[in-house]
Amino acid sequence: MISMFPSLLAWDQLSPLLIRLTLGITLAFFGYRKIMSRGQSSGSNSTIYGGLEILVSIFLIIGLFTQLAALINAIILVIKLGFKAANKQLLTDGINYYILLFVMCLSLLVTGAGLFAFDYHI
Repeated sequence: MISMFPSLLAWDQLSPLLIRLTLGITLAFFGYRKIMSRGQSSGSNSTIYGGLEILVSIFLIIGLFTQLAALINAIILVIKLGFKAANKQLLTDGINYYILLFVMCLSLLVTGAGLFAFDYHI
């Protein structure tokens, strides 16, 4: 394998860790906002969704059941994308954010939790 920085390849499990933490913190923020709105919205902005997002974000941050949490998060993001499509907002600038988060979920689903996780595989 040709690599410009072959010594960095030893840190390959750091990448899923960074993705997992970024996704977990972002999802926790989404959930917190929904819970603080106290159910004033429905659909993908409901308090139940907020609670689910908080729970999934905790699993992502600590690295427990990471692949399942990433799958649930991917489903949540597909639902969000569906609501955006229903409101004819699918090709707006804000949608790119959800697509990136969705791809991060798929990455975790394939690669696993990475370093410093309860799911860490040797």
